[in-house]
Amino acid sequence: MAPDLRVALQDVARVMAPFPRHWWIIGSAALALHGIRAGTVQDIDLLVDESLVAAVLARMGIAPLKPAPDPLFRSAVFARWIAPPVPVEVMAGFQVRVGDQWRTVALRSRERIEIEGGASFVPDRSDLLSLFGLFGRAKDGPRIAALERAGAPPPPAAPTR
Repeated sequence: MAPDLRVALQDVARVMAPFPRHWWIIGSAALALHGIRAGTVQDIDLLVDESLVAAVLARMGIAPLKPAPDPLFRSAVFARWIAPPVPVEVMAGFQVRVGDQWRTVALRSRERIEIEGGASFVPDRSDLLSLFGLFGRAKDGPRIAALERAGAPPPPAAPTR
């Protein structure tokens, strides 16, 4: 793991320590925490339950932003914490567009991974496979391949209606 990423993840663990539940690191930083290499981590995606986001942002000393509309992603609350050496993007009420519908990202799993100075929480490898598949961007293909090489179990089948 790159030294700057390690320091930034330690910063996140320290800031999030008062919040024992309802937050996850997702994306490429989650892969790094699982020990899976899939390219450079440009930022840390921190998914936070909407009930916690105001307290989290206050601890970080940041305010919500109004990002430009994105055709694939949106969040009820979005903020960027730039104090760590790798920026942290905080999202609450995170949604992804699938076809013509917006789907709220809901994770089924939460694994604790210790990092010097605290703990981080990530989805399990199966949840990450589902998440990257849902996103469907070009950069998610190598992430899916890296998870599969690492022996990630396939995501559970979607329930039928």
